[in-house]
Amino acid sequence: MARHFCQDYRYVSDRLAVLLQYLLPKQLLTSLAGRLASARAGSLTTTAIRRFVARYQVDMSEAADPDIASYPTFNAFFTRALRPGLRPLADAAAICPVDGAVSQLGPIERDQIFQAKGHHYSTTALLGGDAQLAARFQDGQFATIYLSPRDYHRIHMPCDGRLLRMEHVPGALFSVNPATARGVPGLFARNERVVCLFETPLGPMALVLVGATIVGSMSTVWHGQVNPPRTGQPRRWDYQNQQITLRRGEEMGRFLLGSTVVMLFQNGAVEFNTDWAPARSVRLGEAMAQMPGLWAAGPAPH
Repeated sequence: MARHFCQDYRYVSDRLAVLLQYLLPKQLLTSLAGRLASARAGSLTTTAIRRFVARYQVDMSEAADPDIASYPTFNAFFTRALRPGLRPLADAAAICPVDGAVSQLGPIERDQIFQAKGHHYSTTALLGGDAQLAARFQDGQFATIYLSPRDYHRIHMPCDGRLLRMEHVPGALFSVNPATARGVPGLFARNERVVCLFETPLGPMALVLVGATIVGSMSTVWHGQVNPPRTGQPRRWDYQNQQITLRRGEEMGRFLLGSTVVMLFQNGAVEFNTDWAPARSVRLGEAMAQMPGLWAAGPAPH
């Protein structure tokens, strides 16, 4: 009986949280949060950071600069660097690109990606309506990782890659926490996102940065800040005639406030770490995937 009560309570709580998000002026809140996060407000900024650290139990001992008072803006704190050597890279074909928690992972069923019980979305929708690109990931593999507010918010390369193109896809700004993933259909294909396509030793890889409520902006190392501006229209950059290459583990982008990363691999390219499962905490650099058949050679490195 107690179990049923807990399930019913979570269901009602999730529904209320999602309903509130439909009603909130998400674009306005996100714009306001972005301005506040970039403000140099001296002691007020330091106080806000201290409260955030306490509220979300941020481990500042991992930061390259653990002194809260040294950050001139909230954005500078939020995109803080880690201490060198803190996240060693596992011996794997693809490493975890972020600190966070697994939302979902597994096979793409034709063109359908599993979001949560009762919810799927298509690769075409995720990739901004590009059916030709989506076809390259037909029956492939996907991994979705959620970054909470307490996490390190730089994104790194899972494997070596040459950048082919980037697209900013406008969209909604729902929260991307687990409750919202359970309650908003097609969440990751509805929210604003930045789609990055790479050519890698594993074949084509799409690395999608998904925005959310209060996520003031997303940026990449080759472009800088992608959003804002928010023009309401898709924007695409073609890099096929440029040699922009990034090594495994190298930083590729940043979130300002928490969000989600979705990765797509082609059919037969990878097998995920068998220790990975929804809600599991993961860290940058740990083994995420190997080429098919290589996990049998020994235990997954961490």
